[in-house]
Amino acid sequence: MVISGHRTVWTLVNDGSAAKAALQPGTVRRVLSYARPHWRRILLFVLATSVGSGIIIANPLLLKTIIDRGIGANNPSLVVGLSLVVAVLALLETGLSLVSRWLSASIGEGVIYRLRTQAFTHVQRMPLAFFTRTQTGSLISRLNTDVVGAQRAVTSVLQSLVANSVSVVAVLSAMLALSWPITTAALLVIPLFLLPARYLGRRLAQVHRTSMDVNAEMSSMMSERFNVGGAMLVKLYGRPDEESAEFAARAGRVRDIGVTRSVYSGMLFSVLGLITALATAMVYGAGGLLVVHDTFEVGTLVALATLLTRLYGPVTALSNVQVDVMTALVSFERVFEVLDMKPSVAEPENPVDLPAGGLSVEFSNVSFRYPGAEATLESLELVPQPEHSVSTQVLSDITFTVQPGQMVALVGPSGAGKTTLTHLVSRLYDPTEGTVRIGGVDLRQVRTQSLRDAVGVVTQDTQLFHDTIRANLRYARPDATDEELIAAMRAAHLDALLETLPEGLDTVVGDRGYRLSGGEKQRLAIARLLLKSPSVVVLDEATAHLDSESEAAVQQALATALHGRTSLVIAHRLATVREADLILVLEDGRILERGTHEELLARGGLYTALYRTQFAPQERERRSTAN
Repeated sequence: MVISGHRTVWTLVNDGSAAKAALQPGTVRRVLSYARPHWRRILLFVLATSVGSGIIIANPLLLKTIIDRGIGANNPSLVVGLSLVVAVLALLETGLSLVSRWLSASIGEGVIYRLRTQAFTHVQRMPLAFFTRTQTGSLISRLNTDVVGAQRAVTSVLQSLVANSVSVVAVLSAMLALSWPITTAALLVIPLFLLPARYLGRRLAQVHRTSMDVNAEMSSMMSERFNVGGAMLVKLYGRPDEESAEFAARAGRVRDIGVTRSVYSGMLFSVLGLITALATAMVYGAGGLLVVHDTFEVGTLVALATLLTRLYGPVTALSNVQVDVMTALVSFERVFEVLDMKPSVAEPENPVDLPAGGLSVEFSNVSFRYPGAEATLESLELVPQPEHSVSTQVLSDITFTVQPGQMVALVGPSGAGKTTLTHLVSRLYDPTEGTVRIGGVDLRQVRTQSLRDAVGVVTQDTQLFHDTIRANLRYARPDATDEELIAAMRAAHLDALLETLPEGLDTVVGDRGYRLSGGEKQRLAIARLLLKSPSVVVLDEATAHLDSESEAAVQQALATALHGRTSLVIAHRLATVREADLILVLEDGRILERGTHEELLARGGLYTALYRTQFAPQERERRSTAN
């Protein structure tokens, strides 16, 4: 439904995802596998629900006896006794209802816990390409909204199926025992329930699927705009009005689909209520005539009418059980889509650990292309498109060796492939061709945790969690003492910061560390690296965006971090280049030149041109300062 001005236009929101009615083969079997650990509670749940549903026929029958045998026969003791039985049954029904709710919640939350933790763990194992293509908000929605929707397949739908099935059988049996002619007449009305129930039920299922998609879009926008980086970008570019308009459009789609869902639900209940009222009138009319002619008792009529009101609801629910199950299972299927993604960078079948001590780094005929659409799910991308053309070669035939304790500097123009090369060292990606080795071991054969322990990385954009300094540092070494944390901060030249922090290590750094300066964040990242104490260090332009004072402090900290370690440094400072044991000059994904600073200057190639534009001004500044 779309509301425009004073006009209300009715439309059914539908798209490709809403039209998918068929489930993937094996979905039901997988759902049952999540419910299987709770089979004892499920049996108790089915038993409690069945008994509670069976009790619904007791009260009308007792009411019949109270009217016909108690009130009609002027038997007060029977009236009082049966009234007490009605009260006891009410208490029993209430108790069973509470037990059923507890069991239902216990089973559902258990399934959600297992599914959500499994999905979170699996997503963490996905390669970097998955996160560069996936919209964060859509992924979060998939692991929140859809997981909760999946709960219905185990609890609400199961409860509805069991309770309504037992209710229909029990009510029909009682009604047939009381009067088969009136019961038969009441059954003739059932098609009037089924037709609107099935029609509107299918529409509601479609609207539900569409609702999940539009809610994911709205959540994605909030997730991106409410982090510090997104909020800063909006403020710096002065686009709050456009952002509000875009959010209003997405929120409007959520509003419209919500109104549509509410109206269809209201139509369903209104139609069913109308038919129930007409059927009840028919029973009272026909039964009343029989009572007038003394062929029917008043209590029997009241019991039939009461039972009738308890028949059509379960019949309607059962007529829609397939739609309800499909609607619930589609949430499971959306989560299974994420779980079924195979990470392109996976733990080896027979992993080995890297050797202890100093480690070499070796690239042997390495070439690399970025993964295409297979890296993620189309449904998790705002605008599905390839991140890089399949034909684009990012790295080509890269071969070099870094001996233990050596430092290699990577230089070259922007887009030459320097950062991509360092990503291969930490195995954020696997090479398309060739082999990357550390300590002589192919990284595709190394245990992931062993690699993470051996390789430390400091990037130009430092990532800190919205937590305390202590928590961010201990992310590298959870068992580190406060004394070791302070020592690492001092080694990273954070003495001044440590003295000014009012809460010391308990100071919260803010989202992505925005409560700290750029230099402080970088040095905190270096302190985290020192705590980790890796054998191989990768620096990706760690001082690229700092002022002179911060850069000098970070350089001192880096000197401590690199001492005695094998290191690959994307360099933009002359001092770093001069200290390197080997300089690799990259252009268009290839090593164009290699050698020391003096050797490369003597050749007069690309490095010489880079030196004149980038490094020579630094040399003149250094000489001017020295004089």
